[in-house]
Amino acid sequence: MIVCICNNVSDRAIRQAVNEGVTSMVALRSTLNVGTCCGKCHRCAKKVLRECLSQSAPASQVMVFHPSMMAA
Repeated sequence: MIVCICNNVSDRAIRQAVNEGVTSMVALRSTLNVGTCCGKCHRCAKKVLRECLSQSAPASQVMVFHPSMMAA
């Protein structure tokens, strides 16, 4: 589906950008020019971005603390 009519950006392009490392609307705007003209696509683009990020996030993240890395 086309998300941004002004710049002809699809949800597929947003998904590809996320796969290439985009993690914020700021980065999405600079990469694909989403929301840089009329701004009406901002809400939909943000929704697609969030969906993609939630799907690409690991199911569980384990944090490991090493004593040598702790601040004194």
